[in-house]
Amino acid sequence: MTTPLDLAGAHPGPAFTVTLDGREIEALPGQTVAAALWAAGITSWRGTRGTGRPRGVFCGIGICFDCLVTVNDRPNQRACLLPLHPGDAIRTQEGTGHDD
Repeated sequence: MTTPLDLAGAHPGPAFTVTLDGREIEALPGQTVAAALWAAGITSWRGTRGTGRPRGVFCGIGICFDCLVTVNDRPNQRACLLPLHPGDAIRTQEGTGHDD
């Protein structure tokens, strides 16, 4: 089976581990939070203010803010733009990401 890495001729460095709500997820160097979550089969990681409707990536370029997550205790990080580092702790975000 041909993978996207094969198609692109990409040769990333070794994988590393991050967590989403305590669940270990494998990431590759250069991957954004959103790319690693998608690769792990996770498509929703935020609930909207008020109704809590699920959200994930919509635009993928940092314009819409639908992909907000909390990373290393910093809320409102755009998952589509933020590159991952070994050991990063990602948390799903509800509403504004603050205790309100």
